Amino acid sequence: MVETLADLYRRLGTCLESEKSLICIEQYLILSSLGDPKLLRRCLRAARQHAFDVHSKVVLSALLRYERREDEHDGVSPMDCSSFILECPKATLESGCDLNSIYDHCKCYQECTNSADAQISKEDELLTLEEDSDISFCVGNEEIDCVRSKIAALSTPFKAMLCGSFIESKRSKIDFSQNGISVELMKAVDLYSRTKRVDMFSPKIVLELLSFAERFCCEEMKSACDIHLATFVNCMEDVLVLIEYGLEYRANVLVASCLQVLLRELPSSLHSPKVMRIFCSSEARERLASAGHASFLLYYFLSQVAMEEDKVSNTTVMLLERLKECATLKWQKALALHQLGCVWLERLEYKSAQCYFEAATEAGHVYSLAGIARSRYKQGQQHSAYKLMNTLISEYKAVGWMYQERSLYNTGENKIADLNTATELDPTLSFPYKYRAVSKAETKQTKDAISEIDRIIQFKLAPDCLELRAWFFIAIEDYGSALRDIRAMLTLEPSYKMFNVRLSGDDLIDLLNHKVQQGSQADCWLQLCDQWSSIDDIGSLAIIHQMLVNDPWKSLLRFRQSLLLLRLNCKKAAMRCLQLACNLSSSEHEKLIYEGWILYDTGHREEALAKAEKSILIQRSFEAFFLKAYTLSDSNLDPESSSYVIELLEEAIRCPSDGLRKGQALNNLGSKYVDSGKLDQAANCYMNALDIKHTKAHQGLARVYSLRNQQKAAYAELSKLIEKAHNNASAYENRSEYCDSEMAKNDLNMATELDPLRTYPYSYRAAVLMDDQKETEAIEELSKAIAFKPDLQMLHLRAAFYESIGNLNSALCDCEAALCLEPDHIDTLDLYNRARDQAIHAQQ
Repeated sequence: MVETLADLYRRLGTCLESEKSLICIEQYLILSSLGDPKLLRRCLRAARQHAFDVHSKVVLSALLRYERREDEHDGVSPMDCSSFILECPKATLESGCDLNSIYDHCKCYQECTNSADAQISKEDELLTLEEDSDISFCVGNEEIDCVRSKIAALSTPFKAMLCGSFIESKRSKIDFSQNGISVELMKAVDLYSRTKRVDMFSPKIVLELLSFAERFCCEEMKSACDIHLATFVNCMEDVLVLIEYGLEYRANVLVASCLQVLLRELPSSLHSPKVMRIFCSSEARERLASAGHASFLLYYFLSQVAMEEDKVSNTTVMLLERLKECATLKWQKALALHQLGCVWLERLEYKSAQCYFEAATEAGHVYSLAGIARSRYKQGQQHSAYKLMNTLISEYKAVGWMYQERSLYNTGENKIADLNTATELDPTLSFPYKYRAVSKAETKQTKDAISEIDRIIQFKLAPDCLELRAWFFIAIEDYGSALRDIRAMLTLEPSYKMFNVRLSGDDLIDLLNHKVQQGSQADCWLQLCDQWSSIDDIGSLAIIHQMLVNDPWKSLLRFRQSLLLLRLNCKKAAMRCLQLACNLSSSEHEKLIYEGWILYDTGHREEALAKAEKSILIQRSFEAFFLKAYTLSDSNLDPESSSYVIELLEEAIRCPSDGLRKGQALNNLGSKYVDSGKLDQAANCYMNALDIKHTKAHQGLARVYSLRNQQKAAYAELSKLIEKAHNNASAYENRSEYCDSEMAKNDLNMATELDPLRTYPYSYRAAVLMDDQKETEAIEELSKAIAFKPDLQMLHLRAAFYESIGNLNSALCDCEAALCLEPDHIDTLDLYNRARDQAIHAQQ
């Protein structure tokens, strides 16, 4: 990953402007495995920023909208404009881009002009015809008077016919009766030749003009019709009527406008057979290509949505086949072939899957070797699969997934050894935990099985792991815990099917409800306060899920869900809940708050602030003030701005709210007081937060004690947090700051054991090793984490270590990888420039 990211950064710095968009898409595909929506959105925005052609702009704008799951937001039409150029449906239909204004608001407005000024009256038209005519076109019994020079100017064929050596150049009347042209169309051609406008005609006449323009090579007329017809495309019905004309006459803008609606209607448009006929066959792709609208990017988008909907459908296969046909670069072909292999494997067509994986491997997709092994294994060739994975491990730098894959073809102790190595190299892989847990359950060690699966659930929440733990709890008749896990699982994926896709989660809840006493809504609120206080996020999710069954229209509960899911790093599910909260909001001021959080989470800070301010004008509320304060805090604040944030938080606390949110506000206010050096006020805030069971305030209070040089008190405060918190990895990490080096090391080791995704412990241990002049061990400590989580700060630190020992090539590589993740990171830019200068000097 590091070398790949570094290569991307170098290519982005040296490529032509026209190539940047495609490299940003490649970056998006590579980083998708990290699962960071904000990082992926930045890649898509950069790709859209550098896209010059209409087709790419249409696809990327729709993809940005799809990533936000905008289709789940009530009252939002697919063609609604977000008010930003990047996603504006009108701006996408304009070629080229201004890189300086790409992040500005768009100009979505309709020109309000007087119809009398905008259109030529019939009287004026007739008067003009009578005055200027010098040639007539006969259609049946009617003569349409035209201006020879103006008709000749429409195209080269007309110029040759009317002003060249053809017999028509000498005639004042020309018979057009045999050309299949109507009187109305010829009148429209005459009027267009005089005015160069098509906006006064009906769509039917404009379509006829488009056909006429294509037939007689009237490029300017064709372009005018193309652009004007595109304005009529607003919904699926319009698309299904007009796209055929666009494809037949290669009307680029009209097809782009139709394509835009189809893509912005995803995933629902995927289920229309008429729509899929536009995309799926080879002939359909060729027709799109002839209009300039078939690309790898388009079919990647369509195929990914199809795979999310139904991985094994015929539609998915056909879209992936078109993706393969559109692939021009080596990495594109490799990706398309690999995904086809995956789909055929899911369809149990193992020979076909193997062929695709082999082709992907030949195209340079190393991971496809695992696909070949899996296909062979499914065909009864276990030893061949094992040998292939063995070769892969010996020839490449071994990473966790290789050992996980080899374990599938191993047995007994060797299998467990491979799985343990996989976990050691990459603790984020869920299969090893699940396998070990099931193995223990099969030998009646169910509690040990639960402990094993707990290891990954406590830092990486996944529906399949929660399902497995629920079955273990059912086995020991702990139905309450099973019910909790199933409810949490359904919060992540509401349509999740259990028991090998044969039982819905809701059906199992109904069965288990008979085993567990159900509390009232008031009881649930009390339980939620207790769970929130003990920082049991899974328990809190389960209680809110139960409360929503009783009160499904409660927007506040959906909002609570989104906050918990964000804390659990389930960002897509959090956004879905936030959208639902917005849909269910009962008042305008409440809706504005949720819209503000959506804007904030998608990187539109100023717009989020505007929503908060508008909400406050309607009604002063806790959530509106809190949103405004939180959004303002997300920047380097000067003392005056910090004081304003403090005022906002104080105002929020004075507004009615429940203890859960008020505790959060007090905690945030305490943090602002600490930043301002007001330690007494900060301590008071944290004490008040603890009084209403906001347990995380122990962390802030410990910081206050530390700043007062009361390290023992700080350590004791965080020890209280560790005792109370269900999820306490961060508490161990923070406590390490207030004790001696040996105790700090123990706390940080515990933090890593509980949550291997936390990066600070690796950085601290590496820094200690570096101080002890153990450079190799320090770099290995960072490399261990970077292998499964390429983190900006760890890459920067490792680059600094490499620079200090004179390994400038490795330092530059790490800097480039880090800058690929965050191009404007100043410390890394400084280090990169310094290392590059040293490398150049050394070469000289």
